[in-house]
Amino acid sequence: MNNILCLDIGSGTQDVLYYQADKEIENCPKFILPAPAVAVSRQIKRQTSRGRSVFLFGKNMGGGFSGAIREHLKLGLSVSATASAALAVSDNLQKIKDMGIDVNEARKSTESPVFLADFDPGYWQAFLNMAGLDYPDLVLACAQDHGFHPQDSNRRGRFRFWERFLMNSQGIVDQLVFTTPPEEMTRLKILNESIGSGLVADSGSAAVLGALHDSQVASLAQKQGICVVNAGNSHTVAFLVFRDRIWGIYEHHTGMLHPEKLWAQLKLFRRGMLSNDEVFADRGHGCCNMDLPKEAGGFAQTCVLGPRRALLQDYDVIQPCPGGDMMLAGCFGLLNGYFKQRESCNG
Repeated sequence: MNNILCLDIGSGTQDVLYYQADKEIENCPKFILPAPAVAVSRQIKRQTSRGRSVFLFGKNMGGGFSGAIREHLKLGLSVSATASAALAVSDNLQKIKDMGIDVNEARKSTESPVFLADFDPGYWQAFLNMAGLDYPDLVLACAQDHGFHPQDSNRRGRFRFWERFLMNSQGIVDQLVFTTPPEEMTRLKILNESIGSGLVADSGSAAVLGALHDSQVASLAQKQGICVVNAGNSHTVAFLVFRDRIWGIYEHHTGMLHPEKLWAQLKLFRRGMLSNDEVFADRGHGCCNMDLPKEAGGFAQTCVLGPRRALLQDYDVIQPCPGGDMMLAGCFGLLNGYFKQRESCNG
């Protein structure tokens, strides 16, 4: 593959690496763009200011625009959505209807259409053409997926994915990227189809693979256990990593954390003393780990990535820059996962 488009689709930004095999990584085009959900939110707010009703159509995607919908409805303006688009707001169609959204496949003439998608090939065709770049040979993408859990807590449901990963794969890192995502990960499933069946991953998975793309972090992980923390705009995910395996996973909502609280929970997490119930009761997703190896030395070294990494700036941490750009850690993680899988297949 000569040209690979790598996309890390977050809640605030969409971080982009256009990898060209014949160039040094520093010379490959890179972009930090508004996330698709941000663009959708702006479109809804524009229609709110005009006093117009909104019709959502398209595909399941990140639901970061839900706040704009609620504000729209509060003002007495109507919102309708196709069944597939409505899933971007909630897994449960009854909850969607209870919000005041009319689930309908047909748009009324008085409604302004708003297209939903994490990945729109037409957009990327036009964007890359304007930048003087060819459409890629392959697209790799990551996004956070809560999974499809209409009758259960999304927080519980999402964390069961991490628990199964540790149990079934024994934490082997190259199994964090998918040619076919798990069935309940409906957002990644749609994303996988939209990009043309390239590899997809959860954004947390891409972040830890991105950290291991950094030679300093990869070397440390072979010698001693490390705690990799991705402090995202919405979620903070931490991984205990030792010798190409993940031994523990912690996930919380960034907005509910302050530096002292996060550091205190990470101290317990590194020692295997933080329970899943404790994190869930604190409105986070959860925490789980395998039996931690003594050789990992308590996973004392911490490396921090992500746009909210300043949360831990006053603590003893390292802040790696995979490929020379911290914001593209997820993109380098996707690339790392792709090359690991290719090596495994060629094995």
